[in-house]
Amino acid sequence: MFTGIVTDIGEVVAVAQRASDLRRLTIACHYPRASIATGASIACSGACLTVVDAGEGEGRTWFAVDAAAETLRVTTVGAWVTGTRINLERSLKIGDELGGHIVTGHVDGLAEVATREDLTEMARFSFRAPAHLARFIAAKGSVALDGVSLTVNAVEGDEFTVLIIPHTLQVTTFGTLARGDRVNLEVDLMARYAARLIEAG
Repeated sequence: MFTGIVTDIGEVVAVAQRASDLRRLTIACHYPRASIATGASIACSGACLTVVDAGEGEGRTWFAVDAAAETLRVTTVGAWVTGTRINLERSLKIGDELGGHIVTGHVDGLAEVATREDLTEMARFSFRAPAHLARFIAAKGSVALDGVSLTVNAVEGDEFTVLIIPHTLQVTTFGTLARGDRVNLEVDLMARYAARLIEAG
């Protein structure tokens, strides 16, 4: 379980195909080595991945994760190469502050940047969501994009807008996003369950 508050930007430093549907990625970060345990969950640009190995090298901590067929198909993980920068968040501990909203790290699909408008120190993005997920996105509701907890400003059809403040532009990968880029989308957990209850009722 996560909150969508990014605490580091990692860099993919190695990609190894272990089987036709299994890929191992090694990610460098600034977390203390002692704080990363084998078996721990880390949200990597919104996708919850399990640490299978960790160590230190060249002044940075690194950890390795395995991505299977479903993750490679549904998320941006399948497109990651050496040098790709990703948002990182370690899983919640009892007593941690819930600064964003409840994020599971189970990516629902991909959203595409439709427009980017750079304002004074801020940026307004319009994203296009897959049609089957757009119904879960509401104005003033929450959404996680590449693991970042954001408030939706407006919704029109399958497009929605978010405003990115200066701090978020600096400490996440949003600063480099451009039109046509795709990001991992996780819709609000409560919206998903509310819709399911309505359907069942």
